[in-house]
Amino acid sequence: MDFSFFKKSWFGSDKDAPAVTPPNQATTETSFVKVPKLPTSSPKKNNIPKGMWVKCPKCSRLVYDKDLDENLKVCPGCAHHFPLDAWSRIFSLVDENSFQELNGQLTSKDPLGFKAVDSYKNKLQKNQKKTGMLDAVVTGVGKINKHKVALGVMDFRFLGGSMGSVVGEKLTRIIEHATSKKIPVIIFSSSGGARMYEGMLSLMQMAKTCGALAYHSQKNLPYISVLTNPTMAGVMASYAGVGDLILAEPEATIGFAGRRVIKDTTQAELPDGFQTSEFLLDRGLIDSIIPRKEMKDRLSYFLEFLGSKAK
Repeated sequence: MDFSFFKKSWFGSDKDAPAVTPPNQATTETSFVKVPKLPTSSPKKNNIPKGMWVKCPKCSRLVYDKDLDENLKVCPGCAHHFPLDAWSRIFSLVDENSFQELNGQLTSKDPLGFKAVDSYKNKLQKNQKKTGMLDAVVTGVGKINKHKVALGVMDFRFLGGSMGSVVGEKLTRIIEHATSKKIPVIIFSSSGGARMYEGMLSLMQMAKTCGALAYHSQKNLPYISVLTNPTMAGVMASYAGVGDLILAEPEATIGFAGRRVIKDTTQAELPDGFQTSEFLLDRGLIDSIIPRKEMKDRLSYFLEFLGSKAK
């Protein structure tokens, strides 16, 4: 087919457009605005030492780490309770120079020769180095506003505060010591449950600690259980859940199984916050929620009341 009848004017022009050539250097300098060059040097970094400031996960406030320590790891803005290590908790509770640690030399073994991504022995060594503790609980005797008590305080930093043979043994010994000396027992729990690296031996600690508490109760001696964030699984199902008084810190996670496991098992919709201390208090499963800064005085009051009842 002959296309000669088409005219270029039909397409907007009957002349060829002139070729466009890039401007030379002189033209560029006179006709175009120069784009400023970006600095090649990296921006200055703030010389803030790592760990000096802590961001609150609840209110996003930046808190000076030293101020947070002086406030017992409680956010001054929203009163969010950060995790507190065992020794800091003990010093916040007992009278000055009154605490004496008992059975502090006990260390965990590896009865099953457990090996996975890392061996149990290596995990123990790493956690001992990280925390400066031999295991996940500190036990001893001390005075709270002149009331002599036996204390057991768990530390979540050590393998998630899991309850192995040493944790169960130390708690059982301090309970038996309290029974023989006729003094109250207070245990602060913070744990993910039994220690899977020790298998059945860790589960046996549930019965052992509860057995010691049963003998303690037969002597009409008080036992106060304090639940901190988190207290779960085998710990909550044993000694943490059988106190004469069961107290808790605000917004602590408390329960047996995790939310997903419960939902898959029951096939039911679970209410929001059903494993918090506030939810459990509303339903009568714990006796009181006490902020950390008020804990010492409130424990002193309870000890005085329970002591007079025991007499």
